[in-house]
Amino acid sequence: MALSGIMKILAVALTLAASLTPVGPLGELTGLAVQRVQVADLVAAAKFGTTQPIDDPAREQQVLDGVRTKATQLGLDPENAARFFRAQIEANKLVQRGLYVRWTEHPEEVPSRRPDLGTEVRPILDRLTTDILAELKDTEQLRRPTLKCEIHATIAERSAVVLNRLDRLHEDALAEAMSTVCA
Repeated sequence: MALSGIMKILAVALTLAASLTPVGPLGELTGLAVQRVQVADLVAAAKFGTTQPIDDPAREQQVLDGVRTKATQLGLDPENAARFFRAQIEANKLVQRGLYVRWTEHPEEVPSRRPDLGTEVRPILDRLTTDILAELKDTEQLRRPTLKCEIHATIAERSAVVLNRLDRLHEDALAEAMSTVCA
């Protein structure tokens, strides 16, 4: 490859790294899913060492019911939106379980501060829910069970892993979070 070709590739790579937005038409949606996966660390820190369970079916149902209502208001298929958010919830629980194992094996890594779920963490999740629903609306035409969607989803997900330097736990959670994007 000629030096000019390498320079072009390097320029593109640096531009992508500087943006910290995953690549492609599903990049914004994937970036929001990354943020939600990362908030799972706060949820785990809030719950670890307490009687609050990782699985909270009543709270999960509230979230999904709210998603269905807001999706309908946006003109989105409420069940499709709920399916996407079910994947977000499962991804969050995957991170929580992984961190619980890590913190149990390495107590020195347990966060020293326990964030408040109600006043600190849920407002972040609520904002992300609103942003994700808007992005689901913006990408509605692309998010079909097609090869084109799968290619865009893979590019966005892989670039998100690199740009956000996700460890294996968060990478696996992102894969779960994005598992229904083209459904």
